[in-house]
Amino acid sequence: MSTLILGFLTSLIVSFIATPYVKKLAVKVGAVDAPNQRKVHTRIMPRMGGLAIYLGYLVAFFLFVPYSSMGEMLGIFIGSSIVMIVGMLDDKYQLSPKWKLLGQLVATAIVVIPFGLKIGVVNLPYTGSIDFSSGWLMWLAIPITMFWIVGVTNAVNLIDGLDGLSAGVSAIATATMAIMALLMGDHNVAIYCFVLLGAILGFLYFNFHPARLFMGDTGSLFLGFNLAALSIMGFKEALFVSFIIPIVVLGVPLWDTFFAIVRRIVNKKPISSPDKGHLHHCLLNMGLSHRRTVLTIYSISIFFGTMAILLTKTTKWTTIIVMIALLIVTHLATEIVGLVSRRHRPLINAYRRMRLKQAEEQRRTQ
Repeated sequence: MSTLILGFLTSLIVSFIATPYVKKLAVKVGAVDAPNQRKVHTRIMPRMGGLAIYLGYLVAFFLFVPYSSMGEMLGIFIGSSIVMIVGMLDDKYQLSPKWKLLGQLVATAIVVIPFGLKIGVVNLPYTGSIDFSSGWLMWLAIPITMFWIVGVTNAVNLIDGLDGLSAGVSAIATATMAIMALLMGDHNVAIYCFVLLGAILGFLYFNFHPARLFMGDTGSLFLGFNLAALSIMGFKEALFVSFIIPIVVLGVPLWDTFFAIVRRIVNKKPISSPDKGHLHHCLLNMGLSHRRTVLTIYSISIFFGTMAILLTKTTKWTTIIVMIALLIVTHLATEIVGLVSRRHRPLINAYRRMRLKQAEEQRRTQ
């Protein structure tokens, strides 16, 4: 336990001390974010703040992560370092999406192929398990794992739209994984999570509203990559809900990204086209303040994290019921805030039609 605390405090202190210097560096090299019609902030802000997160993580990683676990974790370190560099280049030079994706694929291929981080045994309810660690399925595990890592990396990047939002949601997801790792007795994953969590919180002090700098793609890509890789490493051979838990832990960024894709398909726009229809935009449009919007999404993230922890302790039937309830609640919330559009609300519209029909029948009987 002392190693966990020391790793957490070391990364937190280093990140906290480094952040003001990283801010000066960002301004000096011209890594700044100018406001436009799609963005919420109204003044030029330094970005590349994720470098401070990385520095805190870097120091604590080599001081406290056990060398006995340096196989897959070293791969995560190398891969996340690559995407961090890609993020720095994007914060400075505004890379095209193709170059950013190429950098993510290279980083993911490194952690998956030579270091062997892949999905293992997926235990499905009532139908047995699928073993991706042997036979021809071993080759299928590689593209599935790469798709997951790249997808989550970009999902975390997409929610980085308000002060402290991406950092806070990532901190909650990391804390959830740390708790679950401790419950499962996986000390190595727990120490990695504590190191990452400290680095995020040290930076979040400067990034929460009103932010003094942004993490930029330097931070969001780095955190997304780490969360995606940790979700595989921590739960690839867990209980039968192992294929569900990472999805629930990362519920907010995955929810927002999924419906962003749906929204763009419905509106007949390219999937990669930016818009102002993300969850935080919808909450702002409903009248919530900047700070309250962020805190609301934090609360949703904590809810998802709590549900993920509880799912590891429930029976199969309880898990199925909980997952169905989560899907219904998530879909209702999507329609209420207008995450797809104000027109596409099938459940709410069906309920309204039912109420109108009941009202008409009452009038006829009177």
